[in-house]
Amino acid sequence: MYSLDTRSGARDELRLMSFNMQVGIGTRRYRDYVLRGWRNVLPSMETKANLARIAGLLSQYDIVGLQEIDGGSRRSGYENQLEWLAHQADFGFWHLQVNRDLGHLAQHGLGLLSRFEPFDVHEHSLPGRIPGRGALLAKFGDRQDPLVVVVTHLALGARSRARQLGYLSDLTRDYRHVILMGDTNCSAEQLQRSVGQRAAHLQVQPQMLATYPSWRPRRGIDHILVSRGIEVSRTEALDVQLSDHRPVAMRIRLPEPVHSELAQVS
Repeated sequence: MYSLDTRSGARDELRLMSFNMQVGIGTRRYRDYVLRGWRNVLPSMETKANLARIAGLLSQYDIVGLQEIDGGSRRSGYENQLEWLAHQADFGFWHLQVNRDLGHLAQHGLGLLSRFEPFDVHEHSLPGRIPGRGALLAKFGDRQDPLVVVVTHLALGARSRARQLGYLSDLTRDYRHVILMGDTNCSAEQLQRSVGQRAAHLQVQPQMLATYPSWRPRRGIDHILVSRGIEVSRTEALDVQLSDHRPVAMRIRLPEPVHSELAQVS
């Protein structure tokens, strides 16, 4: 694994990314939902080539949260996409949470890639009208005062999404150092209004980062939220078309005790 010094833009910075990668299909225009729709069920050499481009992008970051990844079904050639990306981008740790197990048809889930070894990882099922949404929680560093990283993908419906944000608030409220990343299917303004988000004491970046659709982004629905003790030095939506979403990237500075603990497990 790599230290903070070798993989971050500055000695005390950590590079984060959240990306809805759409199982590597690489949608670049609305008509691709129809013309490339078969890639949701069958493997493709173009999808494999797109995954290689995604791996190249991921290699620039320290901790990555991925949504819409396939854990090994017919459409991915029975290959665990997260494990493949981890090897290609040289990540020492990866963890996959399958939230919708459709057998040979699809193994749909969330993924965490990290250059640091967590001491604890938990998978959570989120409440909602339709099952299949989850949250992946990993703890790093000091067991008494850890850095907590949560990867999630929230529901389309506002009512289910509010319940899920409340659940995530309860899940993280007792921790001082939290990073929550994912496709929230709502704007930063909607997150700020959320009772669950306010209770979690997480910062929502004030500027609108348009991430969807990737070819002409108009909606900012992909976010990285951090607790108030974490300093954000830069946030951006990356200008790449590797999915129907653009990735969100962030550089942060951790409080010194957390930084030191994390560096020890790198």
